[in-house]
Amino acid sequence: MQVTMPDAPFDVSVFSAEYISARKAFLDAAHECGATLSTYPHLSTGPNGEPLATDAAWLGPDDAGSVLVLLSATHGVEGFCGSAAQIDGLRSYANKKDALPEGVALLMIHAINPHGFAWLRRVTENGVDLNRNFVDFSKTLPENRGYEELGASVIPDNLKHETLMAADAKLLEYSDFHGQVAFEAALSGGQFTHADGLFYGGVAPTWSRLTTEEIVKDFRLAERKRVAVLDFHTGLGPFGYGEPICDHFPGTIGLELARKWYGQSVTEPAIGTSSSVAKEGLSDYGWQKMLGDTVVFIALEFGTYSFDNMTRVLRADHWLHAQGAVDWHAERTQAIKADIRRHFYPATPDWQQMVLFRTRQCITQALHGLASD
Repeated sequence: MQVTMPDAPFDVSVFSAEYISARKAFLDAAHECGATLSTYPHLSTGPNGEPLATDAAWLGPDDAGSVLVLLSATHGVEGFCGSAAQIDGLRSYANKKDALPEGVALLMIHAINPHGFAWLRRVTENGVDLNRNFVDFSKTLPENRGYEELGASVIPDNLKHETLMAADAKLLEYSDFHGQVAFEAALSGGQFTHADGLFYGGVAPTWSRLTTEEIVKDFRLAERKRVAVLDFHTGLGPFGYGEPICDHFPGTIGLELARKWYGQSVTEPAIGTSSSVAKEGLSDYGWQKMLGDTVVFIALEFGTYSFDNMTRVLRADHWLHAQGAVDWHAERTQAIKADIRRHFYPATPDWQQMVLFRTRQCITQALHGLASD
């Protein structure tokens, strides 16, 4: 079956300004198209006491041999993009009886990290980067000596100008000596020693990781012939460009199919062709462990602003939460949250339209690949 890309206009109203409205829009769209919904309530609440949850919507036959999974908010605040892509997908595909190829189902996992989405954080409720949390905690945890050297400069004691200048000088010195790639690997590759730091992998599986594993079991994904995952991310790369990043290892079926389905735009951190460096504990690795050669996993990364700006906004957010209970309505809190939201969700019409075009394109490619496999 030839799967065609939807030709509906790009309606940017699918983007929401906060988690609670994004969740409502997703649930409404799922109900309207007759999706089967499952809810996984979170134990914590949002900044205004609102309930948090991960919601899963299933479209297609229960016994589908192949499944396309659309995953949003692995990195909390990045959920604005993924949620919009899911809602657009429900509206564009699900209302057409012949939209899904025969034998293919669609599973949308909305806000796998709902706490981070609601609180405008990239991490989970316990400060863990979910995309560094998929490691075997029964074994010795990976070392990141670069981060150990830089940790005090990444998250300084305060945000005074002179303190930040001194910290930045230390980071620049490291970058100049080791090179930009090594610097980015030290900073963002994943670390397990600084609980208040950036890209912290944790000491145990998080609620979001355990919920991911529960969803995989509940929807019997290990029994399927093929599972494609599109995990939506933002923050790296050219403004508005959607980069399909593949962390399957060289020589694997997953990498072969990713190249075949998504074409020459697929990038690979393992060989240095991606805007992302190689990392520890990726969600990708967790899915591969659960599903083996069945899964074809792509992180679809939409560019926003510079790596330095990302470091700046994350540093401020982590510093804020390291001070103790956060006064959500305080002026400083709102300024820090506005900065982190803007970096990971620019919210300009051109950026939103580019996101919708690229997500439709990649969803179409994935469906075609599943139908042809």
